[in-house]
Amino acid sequence: MRALLWVVAVVAGVLVLLGLLLEAVRWLIIIGVIALAAVIILSFVKGRQSAHNYPNRR
Repeated sequence: MRALLWVVAVVAGVLVLLGLLLEAVRWLIIIGVIALAAVIILSFVKGRQSAHNYPNRR
Protein backbone atom coordinates (compact mmCIF):
# COMPACT_ATOMS: atom_id res chain seq x y z
CA MET A 1 0.00 0.00 0.00
CA ARG A 2 2.83 2.39 0.82
CA ALA A 3 4.48 1.67 -2.54
CA LEU A 4 1.24 2.45 -4.35
CA LEU A 5 0.99 5.79 -2.54
CA TRP A 6 4.58 6.62 -3.54
CA VAL A 7 3.87 5.75 -7.17
CA VAL A 8 0.72 7.88 -7.18
CA ALA A 9 2.59 10.78 -5.54
CA VAL A 10 5.48 10.56 -8.03
CA VAL A 11 3.12 10.37 -11.02
CA ALA A 12 1.12 13.33 -9.69
CA GLY A 13 4.32 15.34 -9.16
CA VAL A 14 5.52 14.54 -12.68
CA LEU A 15 2.17 15.58 -14.13
CA VAL A 16 2.22 18.86 -12.21
CA LEU A 17 5.77 19.62 -13.35
CA LEU A 18 4.91 18.68 -16.93
CA GLY A 19 1.89 20.97 -16.83
CA LEU A 20 3.99 23.86 -15.52
CA LEU A 21 6.65 23.20 -18.16
CA LEU A 22 4.12 23.12 -20.98
CA GLU A 23 2.53 26.32 -19.68
CA ALA A 24 5.94 28.00 -19.61
CA VAL A 25 6.73 26.76 -23.11
CA ARG A 26 3.40 28.09 -24.34
CA TRP A 27 4.10 31.53 -22.89
CA LEU A 28 7.64 31.51 -24.30
CA ILE A 29 6.24 30.71 -27.74
CA ILE A 30 3.70 33.55 -27.44
CA ILE A 31 6.42 35.98 -26.33
CA GLY A 32 8.68 34.80 -29.16
CA VAL A 33 5.96 35.34 -31.76
CA ILE A 34 5.28 38.83 -30.42
CA ALA A 35 9.00 39.66 -30.50
CA LEU A 36 9.32 38.31 -34.05
CA ALA A 37 6.37 40.41 -35.19
CA ALA A 38 7.86 43.49 -33.53
CA VAL A 39 11.21 42.93 -35.28
CA ILE A 40 9.51 42.50 -38.66
CA ILE A 41 7.43 45.65 -38.18
CA LEU A 42 10.42 47.69 -36.98
CA SER A 43 12.59 46.51 -39.87
CA PHE A 44 9.82 47.41 -42.33
CA VAL A 45 9.46 50.88 -40.78
CA LYS A 46 13.24 51.45 -40.78
CA GLY A 47 13.44 50.29 -44.38
CA ARG A 48 10.71 52.70 -45.40
CA GLN A 49 12.46 55.54 -43.55
CA SER A 50 15.78 54.84 -45.25
CA ALA A 51 14.05 54.62 -48.63
CA HIS A 52 12.55 58.08 -48.02
CA ASN A 53 15.90 59.50 -46.91
CA TYR A 54 17.76 58.18 -49.98
CA PRO A 55 15.28 58.12 -52.87
CA ASN A 56 17.97 57.81 -55.60
CA ARG A 57 19.41 54.55 -54.21
CA ARG A 58 16.69 52.32 -55.65
